[in-house]
Amino acid sequence: MAVMIRAAVGLDPWDVFHQGVTRQVPMSFGTVTVLTGAVVLLAWIPLRQWPGVGTVSNVVLVGVSVDAGLWLLPHWESVPVRVGAMMLAVVLNALASVLYIGAGLGPGPRDGLMTGLARRTGWSIRRVRTILEVSVLSVGWLLGGSVGLGTVVYAVAIGPLIQLMIPLVAGRLPGFDTPSSPRRSPGAEATPGPAGSEDGPVPSGV
Repeated sequence: MAVMIRAAVGLDPWDVFHQGVTRQVPMSFGTVTVLTGAVVLLAWIPLRQWPGVGTVSNVVLVGVSVDAGLWLLPHWESVPVRVGAMMLAVVLNALASVLYIGAGLGPGPRDGLMTGLARRTGWSIRRVRTILEVSVLSVGWLLGGSVGLGTVVYAVAIGPLIQLMIPLVAGRLPGFDTPSSPRRSPGAEATPGPAGSEDGPVPSGV
């Protein structure tokens, strides 16, 4: 997330929202990320979605980490460097997502909202995710968040990259079972991929 921000060629939808808020209120990007996660968790209550260790870790550690990253990283002026950094950020985010999902310790607030809404409404993951992403992107853009090439690359590439990396951990992490692995518990059924892809299943804690 910090690398994507420093690249300054567009953010993913939720980070467009986070950045838009930081441009309206005197808070750091990490603080806004943490507070947004906490507010989204409140929406879990009517959805009867339950948090796990991974949920709490996501709320706290992501915000702290992105602030630390922004403090450490320089501002890049070269356009090729910024585009390269953006591409690297998307790949790193996909790898982190695979490890995070595979840990099987609970979805983050935003992902839990997605899976909870899909379960309660009966809508597909693709439909729910698209509505959420478009909504937060629109609000973030109106607040002044950065929309650009990086936003498009992230939206198009993140799902396929995650799907591509799943075999690297399948059978090694509890969140990704192989056909020969023991069956998952009833409460951990699979749903379509994080970008709404129907290319293959991933756990509901996306």
